[in-house]
Amino acid sequence: MTSIQELLYPDLPCFGCGHGNPDGLKLRSYPADDGSVTATFLPWPQHDNGLGFLNGGIVCTILDCHSAAAVMLEADRRGWKPLGDAALSYVTAGLDVRYLRPSPLREAVELRAVIREASESEMTVDVSLWWDGKPRAEAAALWKRWRPRTSA
Repeated sequence: MTSIQELLYPDLPCFGCGHGNPDGLKLRSYPADDGSVTATFLPWPQHDNGLGFLNGGIVCTILDCHSAAAVMLEADRRGWKPLGDAALSYVTAGLDVRYLRPSPLREAVELRAVIREASESEMTVDVSLWWDGKPRAEAAALWKRWRPRTSA
């Protein structure tokens, strides 16, 4: 099955979700039957926080990039295409992350995202990282419509 990232922005060089970045994480997110967006992520040994758990910066990155997939899918469904020569129709305007418990470094974690509010000017996404049946991190992601500026 083709991921949202590979379908809607296959050449994006983003470190977390861009499949156009040979050194990136290449996150793959998929629509679920319940309207959410899901993904599985297997951390690399280099993502160690120094104590044998998943680094908080990587957690933040995958929450941000997974929420992007939910936003871009919603925008595509509503026909809100990128403006001008922009690669994406929305960009992160805020990410409020709460770390609830340590996340494993050597086992796959699950990501879940649900659009809470959507308008053409902005979207809010609830996104979380799960392992062993428990949430490990949660975030509220705010995305705003990207309007590239033209040079005068």
